[in-house]
Amino acid sequence: MKTEEGVPFTAIREASLLKGLKHANIVLLHDIIHTRDSLTFHLAQYMTQHPGGLHSHNVRIFMFQLLRGLCYIHSRRILHRDLKPQNLLISYLGELKLADFGLARSKSIPSQTFSSEVVTLWYRPPDVLLGSTDYSTALDMWGAGCIFIEMLQGAPAFPGVTDVFEQLQKIWTVLGVPSEDNWPGVSLLPNYKPEWFHQSEPKQFRAVWKRLNQLPYKTEDLVQRMLKGFPADRISAQDSLQHPYFSTLPPPIMHLRDTVSVFKVPGVHLETEVRDIFNPGKSPETLHE
Repeated sequence: MKTEEGVPFTAIREASLLKGLKHANIVLLHDIIHTRDSLTFHLAQYMTQHPGGLHSHNVRIFMFQLLRGLCYIHSRRILHRDLKPQNLLISYLGELKLADFGLARSKSIPSQTFSSEVVTLWYRPPDVLLGSTDYSTALDMWGAGCIFIEMLQGAPAFPGVTDVFEQLQKIWTVLGVPSEDNWPGVSLLPNYKPEWFHQSEPKQFRAVWKRLNQLPYKTEDLVQRMLKGFPADRISAQDSLQHPYFSTLPPPIMHLRDTVSVFKVPGVHLETEVRDIFNPGKSPETLHE
């Protein structure tokens, strides 16, 4: 907060959106207060404690909660537009909550165009990198897919360093350079200049991200459905929750009320608990107090 400048408009927009959201995997707006200090623990910090990737069981639980939160906001025609590990908060139990709705927008009907300067570069989908401003919920699904890979691998999926061009090149290295055949309308996007890119054939995801070789095929299949170049081909959050990748979770987890945590379901727990990183040596009861 810069006192002399007042409350930033993004904070006002964020508060107005959060007022209407009540879900176990979305941060809850209790009240608006001014404070100089804050203490948060997010997924990026958790991943630094687990180099080489998270336990595959924990990835499944975190992804289910992320997609559950996205399904909720998408059903209300809200786009987060800035998904990244730093914006996913984690409680000592492992409850994941979508946070930082400063860039979020409510997508009205009929559709309207938005800015292409959204989403931190590493998690920005190729359609937006190519200058598209007519995007929808598929924008968030690409970011979720990048986070999925990062949790599995222990490193970002597409870590561009300099600019949009390099970011696209890293994506094309995996997906192949798009054409009108596999992406109708791609040649009309403002930043589409195929001569800039080395032509490449799509690769098997497990050839690029080696850890996928050690996991069931269902893992790679869901990743592939999320990381589609053509946004209309990306799986939705709702359909993702029904994907066989989540079939090993206890069935009651699929029928929870919006405001109920997945950890209320018997048998749902992390293999490595977050509480040890929060405050080693303290009991959960002490932390809860």
